[in-house]
Amino acid sequence: MKNFEHYQKRYFMPPEPCYDWVKKEKIDKAPVWCSVDLRDGNQALIIPMSLEEKLEFWKYLIKVGFKEIEIGFPAASETEFEFCRTLIEKDLIPDDVTIQVLTQSREHIIAKTFEALKGCKNAVVHLYNSTSVAQREQVFRKSKQEIIDIATFGAKLCKEYREKTEGNFRFEYSPESFTGTEPEFALEICNAVIDIWQPSENDKVIINLPVTVEESMPHVYACQVEYMCKHLKNRENLVISLHPHNDRGCAVSDTEMGLLAGADRVEGTLFGNGERTGNVDIVTLAMNMFTHGVDPKLDFSNLPEITEVYERLTRMHVYERQPYSGALVFAAFSGSHQDAIAKGMKWRDEKDPDHWNVPYLAIDPKDVGREYEGDVIRINSQSGKGGIGYLMEQKFGIDMPPKMRENFGYAVKSVSDHAHKELMPDEIYDIFKEKYLNKTDLFTVDEAHYAQKNGITATVTILRNGKTITREACGNGRLDAVSNAVKDALGITYTITTYQEHALEHGSSSQASAYVGIETADGVFWGAGIHTDIIVASVNALVSAINNSGLIK
Repeated sequence: MKNFEHYQKRYFMPPEPCYDWVKKEKIDKAPVWCSVDLRDGNQALIIPMSLEEKLEFWKYLIKVGFKEIEIGFPAASETEFEFCRTLIEKDLIPDDVTIQVLTQSREHIIAKTFEALKGCKNAVVHLYNSTSVAQREQVFRKSKQEIIDIATFGAKLCKEYREKTEGNFRFEYSPESFTGTEPEFALEICNAVIDIWQPSENDKVIINLPVTVEESMPHVYACQVEYMCKHLKNRENLVISLHPHNDRGCAVSDTEMGLLAGADRVEGTLFGNGERTGNVDIVTLAMNMFTHGVDPKLDFSNLPEITEVYERLTRMHVYERQPYSGALVFAAFSGSHQDAIAKGMKWRDEKDPDHWNVPYLAIDPKDVGREYEGDVIRINSQSGKGGIGYLMEQKFGIDMPPKMRENFGYAVKSVSDHAHKELMPDEIYDIFKEKYLNKTDLFTVDEAHYAQKNGITATVTILRNGKTITREACGNGRLDAVSNAVKDALGITYTITTYQEHALEHGSSSQASAYVGIETADGVFWGAGIHTDIIVASVNALVSAINNSGLIK
């Protein structure tokens, strides 16, 4: 690639070492979550949500567990203003939920913002102005002091309008483009705002440190956040908030490291929707905490439903490989992966361990509303016998002998390979039925009667080519006796190498499934039988194996 030399460092490390965050192993408690889906998320949509859609999204965010929700920029448009008033006038804001609104540092905008908030039980007024070198030099063409004056002017106005407006209001300040701002200057402007707002234990101020555009590696942001936490005035009465965007694909890492560095709060969106490459993905953040044994204080136990609501209201699509929520995030197509997962799940059933530790699965799919069969084991030409067998067992209750699983695996992979597609569970079961189950194409055993004589004696009625053949034979068990009668009647030779049976738990509880493998000069051949009578199922499995063997011409 050319022109890489055009890109120089556009970020600033703090003026002192800030690496205490490195000593921490993990985030040990959930931050305060603030959803900005209805503001950052909505403004980034090709077709912004209607009032009705925003109301539905609002209610769903509350259902998930958000206690702080940024609802928009009331002074920006009548739609935003109307949405705010609708929530307040129709009493749609629960007592434990706080709405947040955005405002620039301009008096007519601040006035309109407080007009929209009149009578609100709990609201955050979020004041911001840009502070980065690029914004100061190119957009505003103002000095540092002039930029500070913009912030303090708005801070004073917010305080004045709060005093004369009915409602309960807290304040938030963002030095927009914080990561492109010299840390010393970001500290200076934030402290100037703090001096005006005078936060207290009962009136804490939110200082938001946005990654408006990602310009550095995540550790740089962590150092910047730690520097601010160490030097902001009145820190004990501040809530340090993070608002990362995803331009470098590191928003989740930025946020996690920022929390290690001392931040208390996170602003983000479901699935990371937002301008350009998006905001930080709160689903991923919360689930990352969940996998470390930390309660995220948000309920993502039904991610399929959350995904459906999100996609319908935003007209966006959750990528198939999106962490935790994508359609394929638990899917294993590789045979070795499937085999390890199947064995891991069996081990869990046997040992009943306290902690989750299944190969290739970061979390239990059921914890987010997913299922093992169909979600975890996905079958195509790359799949193996372990995964195919596991799917048959979990979905249909079919527990084949290991060698039969291998034989069946090759058959399934061949079908997938020739069709050039993934096979769904029902299609796989259809292959099982066609290849092994209750096959009667060349001959069948119509009746079998048993008596205790010379071990077990079976009187067997065989149908072949429209003709009936009756034979009697002895054996060391019923299936062996029937097998000897069939050999005699048809003039064939083989050895039963494998026999397995079990109750069929899926479907009717009165059914049983049996599997038989026979060896001939040409190899091993398999059959299966399902019936309410286990003896009949066993005979059907034997008949199916013989019909598959090529012994009958």
